[in-house]
Amino acid sequence: MLVLDQTILRHFPPLRSAWSRLGEQAQVRITGENAKAVLWGVLNPYTGHRLVQVSPSMGQGYFQALLRMLRRNYRDQPIALLLDKASAHTAPQSIALAEELGIELVWLPKQASELNPVDTLWRDLKREVSANQQYLTVEAHAEAGVSWLMRLSPREALRKAGALSAHFWLRRR
Repeated sequence: MLVLDQTILRHFPPLRSAWSRLGEQAQVRITGENAKAVLWGVLNPYTGHRLVQVSPSMGQGYFQALLRMLRRNYRDQPIALLLDKASAHTAPQSIALAEELGIELVWLPKQASELNPVDTLWRDLKREVSANQQYLTVEAHAEAGVSWLMRLSPREALRKAGALSAHFWLRRR
């Protein structure tokens, strides 16, 4: 069982705090555009193994590239991929490719992001990598995000994802 989720990183970071003199408004510099990068993250909720892919959008072609990457990395192993019903995932071509590659797609219920442990990893990533700092480019931001995610030990990734909790819903019995 593998779990997939994606997140958008923007050139403008989430501003969670800023300092200014009492009575003065903080200055926040911005440019006229807000480029984005999409991180596609896959987590094995039992081993902590992670794979990540960066793309400019959430299009079905990028999802299909991720399916191919999964098959290359997990060769002859059976793969069940737990994911949401984003349009890239449910596109007929994506479903056909998953079937061709022998990847079983297991759908999460709608509006149930709390069931996806990768979503919890994204929250920590945005807090630790993205919040309150702007990178020179969105590509540099994505690179920092990938680096942070891949530097986590398997145990640390599982802990941050909530998979080590006694109440984790995908616990092996």
